[in-house]
Parts: sequence; structure tokens; C-alpha cells
Amino acid sequence: MRGEAIRDRKGVLVKRNIIFFVLGAAAVIVLDQITKNAILSRFAMHESHEVIHGFFNLVYVTNPGAAFGFLASASEAFRYFFFIGVTVVAISLIIYYLVKSKPGNIVSVISLTLIFAGAVGNLIDRIRFGAVVDFLDFYLGTWHWPAFNVADSAISVGAVLMIWEMIINTKKRNISRSKY
Repeated sequence: MRGEAIRDRKGVLVKRNIIFFVLGAAAVIVLDQITKNAILSRFAMHESHEVIHGFFNLVYVTNPGAAFGFLASASEAFRYFFFIGVTVVAISLIIYYLVKSKPGNIVSVISLTLIFAGAVGNLIDRIRFGAVVDFLDFYLGTWHWPAFNVADSAISVGAVLMIWEMIINTKKRNISRSKY
């Protein structure tokens, strides 16, 4: 009887994880695509509008490479297939880890959701345009952080959460090992 209750509870938690994952990912992907389409419909390529003087602009640029322009100078055909292939593998791994994640581990589910949604958002751009649309430009004086988008932000926040969770779990394992 007790084993049955645990299985039922686990099933409920797994379903909650999946529902949260699907709804959360959909929300981030929709937000990413709405913001990119707003930029595409209102800005010319390389057009910039100051939002906060000396700190933040909205700008329309594309990035044919990855973070910080990685592989931007590679051939268009190579980039297209390479980034789509890598993204499909990453998405597959994320889904695998979601299925294998502990029921009720919300930090893990949130991190996987954000990374998945960001990967899908940028994949949509690569398929549509052959490059990723970036529009958030933060800077101080003449130093500009590379422009990025909502999908990039989701990937970054998801990765930070995943690293944080790994550190916390490692500390918990070390503490429980030291007790014995």
C-alpha cells in the first residue's frame, strides 16, 4: 500500500514537472519570438534606439554564429547544419534529463525548461533566417556587451540555475557522506 502511494505521488510529480516544462517553455518561446518579430517589423538592420542613456539600447543585428560570434566566419551551409544539428542533440538531451530528473526537483525543471526554450527560440531563427536575431544592447561608455535576445537570456539563466543546483547537490552529498 505504501509503495503504491509513493508511485502515485511520483507519477503526479512527474506530470507536474512535464506540465510546467511544456507551459514554461511555450511561454518563453512565444515571448522570444514576439520580441524578435517586434524588432524585425520596426527596425532596419543595425538601427539602434537608446532606451537608457549610457547603458541600454534596442538594436537590430543578426548573429550567424553562436555566443560571441563563434563560427560566424564559417560557411553558411556549414553553420546552418552544424548549429541545427547541435541544437537538436541538445534538445534531445534536455528532454532525456527532464524525464530522468527527480520528481519535485523544481530547480532542475526550471533550468531545463529555460535552456530548452532558449534553444528552440534560437533554432526557429536559424531555420527562418540562417542567423539569430539579437536586439538587447547593454553598454558602459564605449564598451558594449554583445547584443543578445530573450532566448539567450533564458539559456544563460537556465545554465546558472543548473550550475547552482549542481553545487548545492554536491555540498549535500558531501555533508551526508561525512556523517557516516
